[in-house]
Amino acid sequence: MRDETKCLHAGYTPGNGEPRVLPIVQSTTYVYDSADEVAAIFDDPTRGLCYSRFGNPTVMAVEEKIAALEGGVGAMCTTSGQAAVLLAVLNICQAGDSIVSASQIYGGTINLFSHTLKRLGISCIYVDPSMTDEEIKAAFGPRTRLVFGETIANPALTVLDIERFARIAHEMEVPLLVDNTFATPILCKPFSFGADIVVHSTSKYMDGHAVQIGGVIVDGGKFDWTCGKFPELTEPDPSYHGISYTDSYGKMAYIIKARMQLMRDFGVYPAAHSAFLLNLGLETLPVRMKQHCENALRVAGYLEQSEAVERVIYPGLASDAGYALAEKYLKGASGVVSFLIKGGREAAKVFMDNLHLASNEVHVADIRTCVLHPASETHRQLTDEQLLAAGIDGGMVRFSVGLEHTDDILADLEGAFAAVAGR
Repeated sequence: MRDETKCLHAGYTPGNGEPRVLPIVQSTTYVYDSADEVAAIFDDPTRGLCYSRFGNPTVMAVEEKIAALEGGVGAMCTTSGQAAVLLAVLNICQAGDSIVSASQIYGGTINLFSHTLKRLGISCIYVDPSMTDEEIKAAFGPRTRLVFGETIANPALTVLDIERFARIAHEMEVPLLVDNTFATPILCKPFSFGADIVVHSTSKYMDGHAVQIGGVIVDGGKFDWTCGKFPELTEPDPSYHGISYTDSYGKMAYIIKARMQLMRDFGVYPAAHSAFLLNLGLETLPVRMKQHCENALRVAGYLEQSEAVERVIYPGLASDAGYALAEKYLKGASGVVSFLIKGGREAAKVFMDNLHLASNEVHVADIRTCVLHPASETHRQLTDEQLLAAGIDGGMVRFSVGLEHTDDILADLEGAFAAVAGR
């Protein structure tokens, strides 16, 4: 059995007389025989289930599966990808700290880093991946706690040089946190290239059907938290009877702290039914990702030949600036294609309004083709300077190629381009 197949069966393996599909444990709480048993679990929730605010059997089975797919030591699901990023940062950051982030990332994450974290006293310094190592290191301060980037940036589609950013982060004694949403562990396993923590918006390819919001944090288990910069992991936690996470949990210190401390307090844990639906998506993930990549490559090739298109951004194309990095890190360039339409913002809007198969929606990366204009939709809160830094032009269109027949997708594109030409 291939390792990938083994990972897809992780988390729940039915035995004799048990249901074939993952059971839904729809309960807020769990019953024990004595007060001492409950007290022991409150002292250390890893000993058993306490409350579904931060642990549920159905969700935990899915967490185990995702950790296996990524090659991590543990995972924790959240109610959204944004919640996953937030908790992943707050787990090791507090007021007065800073983070370093690649500039070409999702607009919602830019808002989180630039505004919400700023109000919490955590600053973010953005670096362009084209900077030299020394220029990137200059962004670090004495209280920089992590480096952040996206495997395939949304929507700029730049490919992160994971090994390089991991090396820089480790030289500065901080972990590398990678958002692997667009690639999924089917196309890239960031831990294999030196990343320390991985997050996903499971609402995208992992779910695949756009039926629920969700996120996950995965711990690689390799970063040395005892380097002297992370006392919250090494020193006694007064909120958990003076426990030291590194002493008690070793390689799983980071992810267990996130659950015992942050999930306990924030409670952004998904429902059992949401995990059940996510698991259905995960079971077909390898097949879907293969087809998404094939369909997107054909669409990108068509767009590259179109006279209505100024530039196509898809790291699966040999002409793309990210092709070499895609060849190194990816087993396929995913299903999202970005392109700059001639005529800028207004032409982009006309184009989108005249698509019929593709849906104009604030979503991406599911089985149905959808389209979005980042500058006026998901990234509209950004200034022109921030848009430029994020790799977004006013005429950029993000086209998420679904699993429909590519002949139908191309026909839809042709009709929309004809409408732009005739306006």
